[in-house]
Amino acid sequence: MPIVDLRQLQDVIERTFGERDRARGTAATVAWLAEEVGELAQAVRKGERAAQVHEFGDVIAWVATLANQMGVDLTEAIERYADGCPRCGGLPCACAGG
Repeated sequence: MPIVDLRQLQDVIERTFGERDRARGTAATVAWLAEEVGELAQAVRKGERAAQVHEFGDVIAWVATLANQMGVDLTEAIERYADGCPRCGGLPCACAGG
């Protein structure tokens, strides 16, 4: 199975759903994302592995959709976590109560 990086994912999501996503608008996209996070929470609570994998994929796809609509490069957005905790720089995090 191929590994997809965040830029590739955003490109695929844009080419697959971009026109429809822009027509839907950001408010509706946020609502869809929230719904998918709720479905992920349910799958986690129920402990059904296949459903968890499915819902994680949906959440990530909706995050990519929203990032595309907002003009945000997810690779750039996640860079602050590349070396560990963005606050203390620790790996693992050494923040008090963290």
